[in-house]
Amino acid sequence: MTKETEVRLGRFEKHIYVWIALCAVAGLLLGNIFPSFVGQLNALNVGGVSIPIAVLMFFLMYPTMAKVKLEELSHAVRNVGPTLTTLVANWIIAPPLMVLLATLFLPNPDFRAGAILLGISPCTGMVLFWIAFAQGNVIQGVVVTAINAVSTLLLYAPLAAFYLGVGGVPVPFSLVILSVLLFVGLPLLTGQVSGYFLTRHKGEQWFTERFLPVMDRVAIVALLGMLVLLFSSEGQVILQQPLTVALIAVPVLLHFVIMLAGTYLVGWVLRYRYEDASMAALIGSSTQFEVAVGTAIVVFGLGSGAALATVIGPLIEVPVMVTATKLLKRTRSIFAGKAAA
Repeated sequence: MTKETEVRLGRFEKHIYVWIALCAVAGLLLGNIFPSFVGQLNALNVGGVSIPIAVLMFFLMYPTMAKVKLEELSHAVRNVGPTLTTLVANWIIAPPLMVLLATLFLPNPDFRAGAILLGISPCTGMVLFWIAFAQGNVIQGVVVTAINAVSTLLLYAPLAAFYLGVGGVPVPFSLVILSVLLFVGLPLLTGQVSGYFLTRHKGEQWFTERFLPVMDRVAIVALLGMLVLLFSSEGQVILQQPLTVALIAVPVLLHFVIMLAGTYLVGWVLRYRYEDASMAALIGSSTQFEVAVGTAIVVFGLGSGAALATVIGPLIEVPVMVTATKLLKRTRSIFAGKAAA
């Protein structure tokens, strides 16, 4: 990870938990005081993907994608160790682990189904922001998330059917494709094209020292705005059924922690560079909640317990990932002297 590809939050980073808490409060108040307005926002969607979330995700992902050097992708493709580790974590370890945790902590079958749908959906978008935040290997992350996107199209439906123990689970493939295009493809394309023209007309120094820092601040605003929207959409449920939400959060939180720590440890044992180990740990533990939510709504219904369980995922994931990135950076010294994978 080069100096230019780091996400710098400055003073904001020191108080990020305060901002998250304020966003949670703002979202809960918004959802309970203006439920009709929140309902109108949630109704703005294309193929099951929320337009407001898509817009915020674009500005969240843009600066990360604009810093990606496509000429480095060839090296990332050859760096197979971290890629294989991440894919094993996502598709072989994560699903049965979530089944186990959901079975232990969620007696309600709907809640259990939602947690399982969340556990078998590897992230292909927002995780690149967390990798950049942790100063990990974003280039490698782009390659792995691209593989995950294709793998999701092929594996999500049969794995969901198998682990839910039903005859078949219809997965909205259009939602998968649309999510990948919106949350990865569009920011990557826009970032690369705009970077090329801005660098050509304004110069590399202006682009890296003037333009990108501004876009990094915009990304922070987008992250906080997304938190407000997520909390507002489930504000009434969170306030009216806090124990239910806490119960669902237990296996989801444990799944994040176990996958993150386990994958990171594997990277250390296999002597990966910190940049590769942190990338693998973050992708190996994060989820693509859009696919899980869409599938839960299609299969179990909009107001079902399964849909609620999938929505709890991102509410837990954001503060967990913020904490994880800070912890990963503090432990990067243990990789000193490790050979490059």
